[in-house]
Amino acid sequence: MKNILVTGGAGFIGANFVIYLLEKYPEYNVIVYDKLTYAGNLDNLLDVSDEPRHHFVKGDICDPRAVADTIERYGVDTIVNFAAETHVDRSILDPDAFIQTDVYGTYVLLEAARRFGLERYNQISTDEVYGHVPPGNASRETDPIAPRSPYAASKASGDLMVQAYFVTYDLPVTITRGSNNIGPYQYPEKVVPLFATNAIDQQPLPVYGDGRQMREYQYVVDHCEAIDLVLHEGRLGETYNIGTGQPMENLQMVEILLDELDRPPSLIRHVTDRPGHDRRYNLNIEKIMALGWRPRHTAEEAIRHTARWYRDNEWWWRKIKSGEFREYYEKQYGERLKEESP
Repeated sequence: MKNILVTGGAGFIGANFVIYLLEKYPEYNVIVYDKLTYAGNLDNLLDVSDEPRHHFVKGDICDPRAVADTIERYGVDTIVNFAAETHVDRSILDPDAFIQTDVYGTYVLLEAARRFGLERYNQISTDEVYGHVPPGNASRETDPIAPRSPYAASKASGDLMVQAYFVTYDLPVTITRGSNNIGPYQYPEKVVPLFATNAIDQQPLPVYGDGRQMREYQYVVDHCEAIDLVLHEGRLGETYNIGTGQPMENLQMVEILLDELDRPPSLIRHVTDRPGHDRRYNLNIEKIMALGWRPRHTAEEAIRHTARWYRDNEWWWRKIKSGEFREYYEKQYGERLKEESP
């Protein structure tokens, strides 16, 4: 393993992983392959922009020729696939892009990995493929998948394709399923950066429904460390859950965030819930812990770290929230915020 292709490497988790790899492994070359859609941002990679072992290619994983050309040009031996449409709300508004990128794009990458005989392929997936998890239960890697949104279904489909390529073609694959990652460079459509940036500007925080949905809020660097471990020591053909193991109510997350930013609870606005909103996710993380990994941040620490980063880095998010984001925000929350709280 020497030349690693990180697809979606200009996105949130991908960029954090690229920075992590280049810092930890001085012998690795990292090739970022990214389409630079609305959530892909070269500002995310400014810390490594002058690093000679970092290479950037603008490309679409749905383009087989461009993928093959990149693999040949840089002698790629490993793929870590972060490239995906990822936001549930957008998948409800427009599922098409999710099917194209998350399903067909995964197929293109798997075919390339098979054609070129790559050493390793790791698929970045999500806890949302398991669907709603009842209280008292935690999802294991062997549990059936039961996606309930177009986003979750597209990611579950990609996972199944990866598993099929392992069984059918003996492709050296692994899958990692992460929980709700938060941290630097997360596009502010996602709940924690959205609420942090809204709170900084004293704007309402649109909380879906009663706000008692439960999620595992995981600091992105912890996730990167776990992916690294699976990439180097994970068993081929296996899936690994990566989370905190401790779900938290969304309202508790909001309260911690407001406290860190010294903003009042009066900013909370309960709005109409989204269709098919899963009430609870919870991952059993015994399998990844058996490899020697532990999360280094609690959910509260992750939320506070993240809130401070957005407070201290307005240069990064203000230009984002003045662009394409405004149209999306109005479409998603405009009418909801005009309604009386449910």
